[in-house]
Amino acid sequence: MGMEERLNELEMRYMQQEITIQELNEIVCRQDLVLEYLRRDFATLKEQFLVLSPSVSRDSDQETPPPHY
Repeated sequence: MGMEERLNELEMRYMQQEITIQELNEIVCRQDLVLEYLRRDFATLKEQFLVLSPSVSRDSDQETPPPHY
């Protein structure tokens, strides 16, 4: 294999790696957006759960006693 062929091979590998890096970067960016949406949704669901069912998510010593006490 001559010097020119080796250089062409290296250039081709470099170009393919650049494409792969760009594709991976796009995937990571999309995943970051999805994770942010999921974090927000989870926080909203957690708030709703605490409002709807506080005794399930709190310790008994944190719970306000019922009015008949």
